[in-house]
Amino acid sequence: MKIITFHDRINIDELLDHIRKNLAPLFMEQRKRALDFIVEKTGDTIEISQPELYGEEILFRIEVKGSELWMTRSEHYVDDVNSLTVESILNDLFNDVSGKLGTDLLQEG
Repeated sequence: MKIITFHDRINIDELLDHIRKNLAPLFMEQRKRALDFIVEKTGDTIEISQPELYGEEILFRIEVKGSELWMTRSEHYVDDVNSLTVESILNDLFNDVSGKLGTDLLQEG
């Protein structure tokens, strides 16, 4: 799990919208491959999946806890190039939403 802290409270709906709008286009730009991701909100959690390649598996689960994001990646795809690309894009998108103060990585493991 990776814990990322924002320097302000996180608006989950703003984050969800930003991920939905930008994940697939940025993935296409970086990997030169079109993939449509399912990005869903369940309570205070955003789940990202891609059933075409990964079946019912949730690739990323991002739980919003105040000013922190607790991000868990599927243990089955930790070395998968698509999953690594998505994680890199998510980190950039988190920085976009966080504003001028950016984000800090509190824990990774």
